[in-house]
Amino acid sequence: MEISTQIEKAKRGDQSAFTFLLNQYWNEVYGFMLKRTENETNAEDITIETFSKAFDKIATYNPEFQFNTWLISIAKNVYIDMLRKRKSSLFVEITEQEDQKAYNIADTTPSKEDELITEQNLSQLLQYIKELKPHYQEVIQLRYFQEMSYQEIANKIDEPLNNVKIKLLRAKKLLAEIINNKR
Repeated sequence: MEISTQIEKAKRGDQSAFTFLLNQYWNEVYGFMLKRTENETNAEDITIETFSKAFDKIATYNPEFQFNTWLISIAKNVYIDMLRKRKSSLFVEITEQEDQKAYNIADTTPSKEDELITEQNLSQLLQYIKELKPHYQEVIQLRYFQEMSYQEIANKIDEPLNNVKIKLLRAKKLLAEIINNKR
């Protein structure tokens, strides 16, 4: 499907379009940031934050520009902000009001990844989860085993709601890939 069609669907809040865009551009944004940060964790954090901001502000996307260019410019700004925060070592609290404005990326409709994950037997699934990076293990564990809401997870790990949603989307995709590779 054409990217512009997916972007238009995402602007209308279509969950599958968000997932498509995340999957389509994750490696490009992550690779771009990895070259700059030379640190996998920082590159991943910046990429998560980039998609969070992009999905929150997708209505402002100007189709005159390539979507990946727009994402990269957001990533650069997130990176600059991260460097500034480190320099001044001040941490800005996200207000509850901003959390409530957070774009509703999550949807209750089970995705292909959700279905694949729920089909696995528990002990096998736990083995697969151990192959994920710790921060992905944590959000999967909180969501599926402790059955926490997105907001409860955000509060527990002290991260913005959108970041939690992006992490879960990414974790489910990676977990589905692990499951498919083991079949």
